[in-house]
Amino acid sequence: MAETLMPEAMARAGLAVRGGLAARLKAGTRIGHERLDQRIMAGRPFADRERYGRFLAVQADVLGRASPLYHRADLGLLLPGLAGRDRLDLLEHDLADLGRVRDEAVPLKADMPLPEALGWLYVTEGSTLGAAVLLKAARVLKLSEIFGARHLAGPPQGRGAAWKAFVEALDSVPLSAAEEQRAIAAALRAFAYAHERVEAHF
Repeated sequence: MAETLMPEAMARAGLAVRGGLAARLKAGTRIGHERLDQRIMAGRPFADRERYGRFLAVQADVLGRASPLYHRADLGLLLPGLAGRDRLDLLEHDLADLGRVRDEAVPLKADMPLPEALGWLYVTEGSTLGAAVLLKAARVLKLSEIFGARHLAGPPQGRGAAWKAFVEALDSVPLSAAEEQRAIAAALRAFAYAHERVEAHF
């Protein structure tokens, strides 16, 4: 519970880590991230298609909230190719494949300050890192990159290369220590929101 009770302390802890912004975001959100992963897996999202549909609903809630950030011109200049990383459309198709419709999530304000926007994007982009493992689990349910699991498909350049490019761009954004703390706090809020949606759907 430390990440929800003391987000400022968690953010400060992240700032003590050497490296770029991505490394400090990882350190500052570690507990929140681990807690979310554990809660998702406790819901057995790949036990059957019905539970997988709930998992899709969680993903759609989170990405639906963050989607406006992917299409901001200023963020696109700082993070090249950002608009093409938005997976919300793919998720909507996946939901439709399973006979589901996306609930309309309350989107983030498109003019969210830069540090907070970067914190949210770190969380949503970081969720792609385990997609290869999730796709393998989805295949057991007879799902694939062309039916039901489109949003888990890897990018043309490969997952590792895509993440590396994102991290390099993220680390190149000049932020003050105070702004980095705001980015970490925003990332913690993003993880908390995702956890809230897991509780709602599972």
